[in-house]
Amino acid sequence: MNTMSRTITGIVAILLGLVLIGVAVFGGGWPVIFYGIPILIIGFVILFNNREDRIEGRKDMKGGKN
Repeated sequence: MNTMSRTITGIVAILLGLVLIGVAVFGGGWPVIFYGIPILIIGFVILFNNREDRIEGRKDMKGGKN
């Protein structure tokens, strides 16, 4: 994911998580909070994950003898 799509997806997930937690707190039923908290955490992980775009080198291509 590039930076723009990661930012948009992270913000949308965070907002959705906050809305679900708000609905749960203000009378929507406590089971809703079990969906809101994980979505909120996933949103923060998506938003702040900077190592995703880094490509690792292959270990089997180091140039050793076959």
